[in-house]
Amino acid sequence: MAGAAAAAQLWALLDEMAENDPRGYRRLLRQQRAEAERLRAPPEPRLCLRARPAGAGAGPLFINVCSWKRVPAPRAPAEPLPVRAGPLQEASGEGDVYSIIDIAYSPDVLQRAEENPEKMQHLIHLTLRFVEERCKLVLSYLYTVESFKLKGSLEKMQQRLTGQQMPTPRFSQSTRKELTLDQLLHTLEAEDCSNAPVLLKEESVTQSKVHLIEEITSPEMPEKPSAPVYEMITVKDANKNPLKIELRIELPKVSSVSECDLRISKDDVIIEVPEKYKLQLDLPELVDEETATAVFNKGKRVLLITVPVAKRSSKPAFSPGHGHS
Repeated sequence: MAGAAAAAQLWALLDEMAENDPRGYRRLLRQQRAEAERLRAPPEPRLCLRARPAGAGAGPLFINVCSWKRVPAPRAPAEPLPVRAGPLQEASGEGDVYSIIDIAYSPDVLQRAEENPEKMQHLIHLTLRFVEERCKLVLSYLYTVESFKLKGSLEKMQQRLTGQQMPTPRFSQSTRKELTLDQLLHTLEAEDCSNAPVLLKEESVTQSKVHLIEEITSPEMPEKPSAPVYEMITVKDANKNPLKIELRIELPKVSSVSECDLRISKDDVIIEVPEKYKLQLDLPELVDEETATAVFNKGKRVLLITVPVAKRSSKPAFSPGHGHS
């Protein structure tokens, strides 16, 4: 009954406003409709990251970076960055097992990042660190921006971020006016993401009421890893044909090989130590990456990498000037 009385009082005030200030009444309705559309707008995919969790056998982690009008932009550049995160889920497809998580920012934040590569790199760095802290993971600094914007289905992503399905309300003609405005006002009250607490599925029952917006508290630009000192030598045979490539990398800040993330392909080597070193080298020869070896000398804190040069396919020599008669 209290709700009915409040609704009747609200309608009386609106009727009075419609009669005495019709312009203000129409302006109020337009504002409410615009606000309701903003709050009901679903998250939209903008960018998909492929990250690499540490640990043997760990599958890739896909991070769907989304734009969502519910998430406010920071009030000032130095303010913490509001973000909404969905639950971390395991999935499988085409025989591969992987994890997936959805992260949503304000459309304004993503637009500014897309206009400035340095800001985008900073935003990606913050996203990776946020996922690490939230999901208790250790991620490599090596990541890939996928060619597609979304991993998985659009509907499931929206459900994970909202925590529920969002059916479109239907109103009968006889109650259209009352239900529309009543639904609108309840929407504004219940779905205001900057103030209202919501139930996140991954939280415990005793601590289920948390703020919808979480904050990344590091507004500072991260310190970039430095390039370590290295020496690369191509070992050749007596005929000066390349046999192998030896790479010596000095890592004085590293105490264990477990800190290093090493990737070798046919034509390059990438080594990364989070927050310390990052080095990408193009190899002078194509190599057989499957037979590469790497040894870390703890005493000298030097990483020694040996990669055999790939065998070249022999082709019959062509001698110009000896054509068919």
